[in-house]
Amino acid sequence: MDIILSAEKVSKSFGDHTALKNVTLEIPRNSIYGLLGPNGAGKTTLIRIINQITYPDKGQVFLNGEPLQAEHIRHIGYLPEERGLYKSMKVGEQALYLAQLKGMTKADAKKKLKYWFERLEIGDWWNKKIQELSKGMAQKIQFIVTVLHEPKLLIFDEPFSGFDPINANIIKDEILRLRENGTTIIFSTHRMESVEELCEYIALIHKSEKILDGKLSAIKKAYKKNIFEVVVESSDPKGLLAHATDKFHILSSNMADDGRELGFSVQLGNGDSKELFQFLGTHANVHSFVETIPSANDIFISAINSKGQLHG
Repeated sequence: MDIILSAEKVSKSFGDHTALKNVTLEIPRNSIYGLLGPNGAGKTTLIRIINQITYPDKGQVFLNGEPLQAEHIRHIGYLPEERGLYKSMKVGEQALYLAQLKGMTKADAKKKLKYWFERLEIGDWWNKKIQELSKGMAQKIQFIVTVLHEPKLLIFDEPFSGFDPINANIIKDEILRLRENGTTIIFSTHRMESVEELCEYIALIHKSEKILDGKLSAIKKAYKKNIFEVVVESSDPKGLLAHATDKFHILSSNMADDGRELGFSVQLGNGDSKELFQFLGTHANVHSFVETIPSANDIFISAINSKGQLHG
């Protein structure tokens, strides 16, 4: 696997508070990597270390296999949750200023800003002051100045904050397009639906420690509980349930008004899904047979609860 950024046993404390404890993770190149965790878990501290805003007490971060150093900052774009635009400056003036801080020439910055302002349909905002814009409008400006210098690694901390659903979808599409064009994205959010839509890999940090990481599809597979949602039609639905053996555990059921169609949740015991399907086919007409796959939200809650029980 081609790794663009890695953290090796990174620890950071602020006084008596441990923000990160021996966190190790690898970010695959050209991926969208979800950095998840409750408030205060340590996500923002890790992001600040990657951006060299603060430094680890122990451990090290590598970019493209090299220890992180000052010159690497030009390869990184960071959209923080707390926005940092100067409210009294005009939009265009500020965007040019921030672009030049990232090493762009004024001419190149103007050209690319024109492209992005047209793309996001905000060309008439150039001479407005930030304080005249709504939170969502200001967020669009912040997004543009974050991606303008075309960094290889982008870090988005709650990028949809302040957006209505339409503009949130616009930004989501732009994030996907950036990844398709070769950018690697670290994505920190509390919105689990966004994780489902965007992230290929995730890491879950809780109480300063990484408790889970890997490919989202593999993690979902690991967290499956062998539960199936089934709809069948039978002349004797109650008899069907009565025939369930220790191989199959009926968790819940719902009979249709006609007394023939039955929907139920079943969990595998000693049997497998093939046996379950054959069992149902022997006793009924199977209309639907779908395995329940845990959502990112289910995994988030389950992993944190499990960690809490272990600590308890």
